[in-house]
Amino acid sequence: MIFLSLTKKLPIMATKTNSRGRAQDRSKVAGGQQYEVNYEGKKTGSSKADVKQAVKTAGNSRKKVEAQLKKK
Repeated sequence: MIFLSLTKKLPIMATKTNSRGRAQDRSKVAGGQQYEVNYEGKKTGSSKADVKQAVKTAGNSRKKVEAQLKKK
């Protein structure tokens, strides 16, 4: 759908929202993504290897990974 602005006569496109959202991505840790592993390592004070092992052990849920890293 295209609407015209009354002041500038430029087309204004209707915005489409992402149905997936962003919260879902933030709640998971991608063990194969280096920046995610680095972020979790710095956040928890753990090594990269510890973070990768926690993802393998506990799954990719951020809460579970952080709980696993706190146990060490």
